[in-house]
Parts: sequence; structure tokens; C-alpha cells
Amino acid sequence: MNLFAAFAETVARRRYHPALFWGEAQLAYDWLAQRAAWLARALTRDFAVQRGDRVAVWLKNCPEFPAALFGVWRAGGVVTVINNFLKPEEVAFILADSGARLVITDHSLSEHQAKLAVLRPDVQFLRVEDFAALAEEEAPLPADLNEADLAALLYTSGTTGRPKGAMLTHGNFLANVASCITCLDFQEEDRLLVLLPQFHSFMFTVGTLCPLLKGASVVLVKSVSPFKHVLDDIHHRRATMLPAVPPIHRALAGLPAGVELPSLRLCISGGAPLPMEVLRQFHARFPKLPLIEGYGPTESSPVATVNPLFGTPKAGSVGLPIPGVELSIRDDGGNELPVGATGELCIRGPNVMRGYWNQPEETALVLRDAWLYTGDLGHRDADGFYFITDRKKDMLLVNGINVYPREVEEVIHKFPGVKDAAVIGVPDARRGEQPLAFVVLTDGVTLDEKALHEFVREKLADYKVPRHFRVLPALPRNATGKVLKTALRELAK
Repeated sequence: MNLFAAFAETVARRRYHPALFWGEAQLAYDWLAQRAAWLARALTRDFAVQRGDRVAVWLKNCPEFPAALFGVWRAGGVVTVINNFLKPEEVAFILADSGARLVITDHSLSEHQAKLAVLRPDVQFLRVEDFAALAEEEAPLPADLNEADLAALLYTSGTTGRPKGAMLTHGNFLANVASCITCLDFQEEDRLLVLLPQFHSFMFTVGTLCPLLKGASVVLVKSVSPFKHVLDDIHHRRATMLPAVPPIHRALAGLPAGVELPSLRLCISGGAPLPMEVLRQFHARFPKLPLIEGYGPTESSPVATVNPLFGTPKAGSVGLPIPGVELSIRDDGGNELPVGATGELCIRGPNVMRGYWNQPEETALVLRDAWLYTGDLGHRDADGFYFITDRKKDMLLVNGINVYPREVEEVIHKFPGVKDAAVIGVPDARRGEQPLAFVVLTDGVTLDEKALHEFVREKLADYKVPRHFRVLPALPRNATGKVLKTALRELAK
């Protein structure tokens, strides 16, 4: 079994069922299958792509994105997914690192393509505007791939240096998709709204592969600005599921009282920690609409945990391990820690990557005894629920005592008028490090720093309290909403 074979089974069942909604267009599974077939033919005939060759996919969200994935897999290639927000120099690095010589892209990135062509004259481009319908029988037979074959290189965000290509197999994705379909109770009649970038692992698996391998539909949002476009697509296409990052759920929680979302049955939060205050506001605004948080790094395909849809979720928790996956909390020596103790989250299961592309040393650091060491700190409670404390590298040491920025951020979020918050550590000659907070205020609000300082001090030990609060118009975030603390550290200098 491989991802294209699984998709072909879905097409045989759901050929004329809508696979994608794109603006006013309704595109059936047959449409998607024909474009994948055309692409597979072009790859093998015109570009001599062979089994195992890396093919870059550099696209904004569009119906051709999944067509490109399944076309590459039909031809036996390995998808190298490229963040469409990257600049040509950054893309050139990924192409060189992966060895991809062909880039599937479109006209909207033509300016970047021209610059990239100068940096990498050996690279060829294939635009999705050239995709055309082709009878299925004219395409080459699907490559004979199995679960152990490499399916994709998903590059990490590279916030601490050069991005690394996580090697994910067909088996990794098939296992993760099967578990997610079970946990989220995917049905063929579901319509999943996708407004986050499809290149990100969260949307790659949950927003693209899960619905299209189940036989459900994807509602692609053309623009999230203004936010009314998102609401229009929810209502017009009767979307039933919304996977998104916390800022989107915050925006939903702030909708006027008269706005309802009757078609939605489930909202899922991932990609970044969900502040408790946002969860509280969401449940107050939509008491009957579940919002459940999950967790997983790119290296685990990516989903590792999710709060139970049927049962009792725990506020502040990222939930329980998904079927077939194990989690463990370990210390720096690799020893498993007891319930309640904080340590590094480790993941083991069929969803864990093979390693980092051409980086055996980096692979050895995170893959040990079949466990993936995530670099995330957290703990497990007596009921088996997992809680994320922070990134290991973001933890502060104040007078030798651990301070977890997320704990401080959660308190700041509760202060009236605070819309967003992030905490970093700055060097301090006396204490080693000192917390520094950046806050974003609701429109029209002026910060009373003394009042905020007292508010936090009432709820946290003195050594955890930021000595200063700096106001920003917005926190720097990556394409999926994760706060870029490296950028904040630059601002703090």
C-alpha cells in the first residue's frame, strides 16, 4: 500500500463526489485524479522522473496542490514541500539540500521563480497552469511503492538555524491518517475547511490527506482577509470541520452575538499552544461546538495526541495518544519520569519519521531507541492526559530555577485588554536570566504596566514575573501562527 494506491481506492468509490470546493468551483474526485494522471505522465515522459527522485512542490493553497502530491506519488517520486512564504535564497537551499531538480509551481510566484532560476539555473519549472485533463488510461501505471518508501520531505521551520528535511514514508502518513480519521470521526460527508497553508504538516495531513483518503470534501478558502471570507465559506459550503491555529479560534470567539456557525460540528486547534483564555472565550461563545486541542511535531507526521471527541477533554491538555502511538516523559538521561513530573515528550509509533535527510548526526540526537525526542517539555497526569509546558530551548533559568514562558503567558492573557502575549528570557548578570514579556493590546486600550505587573505578581512567584512589558502591534509569527521567539530575542537586544 502507498498513498497514491489509497487515493485511487477512494476515487473508485467517490469518483463524482466533490473533492474540493474553490470559490464557486466544485471539483470532483475524478477531476483530481485526471490531473494527477496528467502530471504523472509529464513527470515520467518529459522530465524523466524515476522512483525516489525528489520533486519540489512550491504552491500557495489551490486545487492543484493535492493533484501535485498524488501525481508525484503516482510517478514514484518524493514530494519536497516548500513553504510559499520563503524567499528565493531560502528555496535554493532546500532544492540543493534535497536534490530536487524540478519545481511544480504557478504564475503567482513568477517573480520569485525568475530570481530562483538565476540562483539555480539547473532547476526546471512546471507550472500548474499547464495541467490539463487526460484520460486515465493514457497515464503511466502507478509506481510500485510500498509503505517503507519515502513519500515526502517536510522541512522544519528552521527557527534555530537551517531547516532540516524530515523524511516521512508512505507508511508514516497512512498510519497517521488512519489514526486521525478514527479520533476525529471523519465521515465521507464531512466538509473540512482549510484556511492554513497546505505546505504545513498540520494541513498536509489533517487538512488534505485525511479528507481526501476518506472520501470527504475540502473547502479551500481563497483569502482569510477580511475574516468575512472565512465565514462566507463556512456558511456557503456548509463546512463541518475546522482545523486551525489559536488566533483563528480567538477570532471566532470574538464574533458578534448574532453570528452563528450551525454547520460546524468540530473545531481542532493545533500548530501552536492554545491559550486557556482563548478556550474559555470560545466555549462561552459557542457552548455546543467542541474545540479540541491536539499536538505533534512535523517529525511525527505530525499528529501524536488529541483530546477525545467522545469522552471528556481536559482544558489545557493536548489530550491522549492517538491509536497506535505511545508517549513518554523522559529526563535528560533518557529515563522515564513518573506521573506529574516535567520532562521531554518522546513519541514512538508508525508515524515517526525515518530521520533527517542527509543529517545523520541530527537524526541521532532526536531518534534514540525508536523514540523521537521532540524537544518539547511537558507532563502526564494520572488519567494519561499530556500537557505541554514549553519548548526545551525556550525554558528560562532564573537563579537556577526553571521558568516556563507558557505559564507566564497564560496569566498575562487573562489581563483585561491583552489580546496576545509572549515571554522570552533575557540575560541578567545577577539572576542568569530574566523574563521579558511582549504584549499586543485590544484596539483602543492603553497599557497600565504597573497594574499588569501587580496582576501577574498576585498569581505567580516573584521570580517568574516579567520585570518589563513591551507593547507590539502584533507578535511575529510564522505562516501557521507560531510565535517566532527568535525574532523577539532580536527585538530585546
